[in-house]
Amino acid sequence: MSGETDRERYLRDLALLRRVRDRIDREYARPLDVEALARGVHMSAGHLSRRFRRAYGESPYSYLMTRRIERAMALLRRGDMSVTEVCFAVGCSSLGTFSTRFTELVGVPPGVYRRERAGATEGMPACLAKQVTRPIRNREAPSGRPK
Repeated sequence: MSGETDRERYLRDLALLRRVRDRIDREYARPLDVEALARGVHMSAGHLSRRFRRAYGESPYSYLMTRRIERAMALLRRGDMSVTEVCFAVGCSSLGTFSTRFTELVGVPPGVYRRERAGATEGMPACLAKQVTRPIRNREAPSGRPK
């Protein structure tokens, strides 16, 4: 795009990054990887990752896993699915990776979360439940162990 200013390029890239983020929000349960996301906006995977991290503070993969964990938390609170069923329902293909990432973000393993939090948001408006149950990103969850 010859003649394009830095600002125009920045705004164009930002629009493409929003498309990627929206796609992750919509299709989190489908098989997605950074290469496929990048192809969808005609970028290389490396370029997409750098730009996405600069715009949103985390990589596209981390954002995808956070979306999956948010949905998993809701399914586990319902209490009618096993951890394995939830893992596959949210698009994860590895129970080990799912459990590790869940524990990093939530602070407890998925089985413990399911047992302790089943029905915790019952009767709570959805907008409030979403806020109080939102996973913490980037390994910030407090450890479940006493200090």
